Amino acid sequence: MEVLGSFIAFVVGWLLAQLGKLLGAIIKGRGKLKPSEALRNFTRSGGMPSGHAASLGALVTYLGFWQGFDSAVFALGVGVALIVFYDAMNVRYAVGEMGKVLNELTEKKMKVREGHTLPQVMVGALLGVAIGTGIFLLMH
Repeated sequence: MEVLGSFIAFVVGWLLAQLGKLLGAIIKGRGKLKPSEALRNFTRSGGMPSGHAASLGALVTYLGFWQGFDSAVFALGVGVALIVFYDAMNVRYAVGEMGKVLNELTEKKMKVREGHTLPQVMVGALLGVAIGTGIFLLMH
């Protein structure tokens, strides 16, 4: 049951973060989004909040409640989450910015994948902690 709970926390974290991106796009577009634009905003990488941070934050929080916040599993989860957060803010963000510049310089346009800023990761991580806590409490 606990493995299922941790998986549910991970998925719900990602889903709610992606719904947040979609909601932001709807508000920004004043409710005028084509279905293809809605799907693109729901599935896109980058943006507010970070789906990476929300899903891992939810999973790691759930693992902390289940295994203990002093367990090796929790410590491993925190370490992996920090690596993913760092990568999203630095490596992926820089690659996305370079992609935008390259698209300005060339005729053939590439699809640019975005990374995250610190606030996007922080909001995603806080959302994840709340979701992981909520899922654990609901299942217990």
